[in-house]
Amino acid sequence: MFNDMKHGLDEARTRYDTFMLEPHDWVPNNSKLPVVIYRRALSPDSGDLAAGFEVLFENNKWPPQWRDGIFDYHHFHATAHEVLGVTDGSAEVIVGGPGGRLVKLAVGDVLLLPAGTGHCLQSFARHFQVVAGYPEGQQWDIRRDALTPDELADMEALPFPAMDPVEGKQGPLIESWLHAA
Repeated sequence: MFNDMKHGLDEARTRYDTFMLEPHDWVPNNSKLPVVIYRRALSPDSGDLAAGFEVLFENNKWPPQWRDGIFDYHHFHATAHEVLGVTDGSAEVIVGGPGGRLVKLAVGDVLLLPAGTGHCLQSFARHFQVVAGYPEGQQWDIRRDALTPDELADMEALPFPAMDPVEGKQGPLIESWLHAA
C-alpha cells in the first residue's frame, strides 16, 4: 500500500536536472523544451510506488496509461509529452537518439520527455519498470523515423500541460517549460 497520502513526495523539495537537446539525425528532440529528471520524486521506501506514481500523475493532470519497461530501441513520441516514474530497478537510458546522452535512473526518479525527445533503454538492473503518463488530451504514438515538415509543426504546436506532473502548480515544468514559450 502507498503510505504517504501527500503523493509520497520526499520530505525535502525534489531535486531535478534539466537539459536541452539538439535535433539528431531522424530524431527531432525538442528545440524549445528541456528534458527534466526529478531525483527521488517519490521515496523508494514509501510503499507501492506504481500506485503512488499513478495517483501523483493523475492528480497533476497527467493520467497514467501503462506500467512496463522502456523500449530497447530508439524512438520518440510526436503527439504527446511523456512522463516516466521509475517503480522498480534501475536503468541507463539514452536520451536524444542514437549517440545521445546517457541518463541513469533509479527507483523513485521521474523522467519528463517533451514531445520529439528520443529515448532508448541501454541497460537495466533488477526488474526495471516505469509508470507512464501523458497530459490530458494528448495521445501518444511511437515514431522510429523522421517527421514530415507538417508533422514537426504539429509536434511543436502541442499545448503545454497545465501542471507539472510531479509538483503540480510549481516545479520545473512551470519554471522551465512555460517560460520557454
